[in-house]
Amino acid sequence: MNKFERAEKIGLRDKSSKELIVVYPFKAEGSDAEVEKTVRDWYYKQNCKAEDQLLNAYVDVVTEHEHERKVKKITEV
Repeated sequence: MNKFERAEKIGLRDKSSKELIVVYPFKAEGSDAEVEKTVRDWYYKQNCKAEDQLLNAYVDVVTEHEHERKVKKITEV
């Protein structure tokens, strides 16, 4: 079974702090390797400074609670 097969939401997480960097806004489809590449490529296209962040980030499942906190943080700005 794939890690992301049943994931409702996925995103990028910092390896050191485990903090959620960004939530991927689309449904994850494909093998784990395909999902990881798709999410990383998508984030790189969104942010020209992403290359440095991607070196210290990994794709992970995002809980509903984390997603709500991230959305709330963005809307407060």
